[in-house]
Amino acid sequence: MPRKEQVYDDIPGTYVFDAERSRQGYGINMFCMSLMKDENRKAFKANEAEYLKRFRLTPDQTEAILQRDYNRMLELGGNIYFTAKLGATDGHSFQHLAALMTGNTQEGYAKMMLGGGRSVEGNRSRSGKNAASPFVAGAAKASAKPKAKTKAKTKAKPKSKSAKRK
Repeated sequence: MPRKEQVYDDIPGTYVFDAERSRQGYGINMFCMSLMKDENRKAFKANEAEYLKRFRLTPDQTEAILQRDYNRMLELGGNIYFTAKLGATDGHSFQHLAALMTGNTQEGYAKMMLGGGRSVEGNRSRSGKNAASPFVAGAAKASAKPKAKTKAKTKAKPKSKSAKRK
């Protein structure tokens, strides 16, 4: 079944890991988590295609894993933190993977991140339908009514054991 289109699907270079993508990528993510165990890493490296048969993967997911197409894995429901375990199994750092995924060199990626990350220009929703998050500073509505102040009720503190003895 095709994935239901979301308003945030048009953010360039991003696959938002939402509930639907999580369900879609369950097999990819369980495969990646299996690589936390040394015996599974060895079994995978010995015969990758055979090892992947242990997981409920679509042909597209299997191909993305075998091709080490990390962006495609994310598109098909992989979680970046889980797919990084595949990269680590291949001996790659997260910086190496991020550089690959952004079409950059490791040095170029590091320089971009040290310079504050990629520019927001051109990296927002193309449709303009996405509203600013209320959790981002300055994005809360100015028209929000302040909460009415109420007098707090205080409970009498229980007497300590020593006070009761007197």
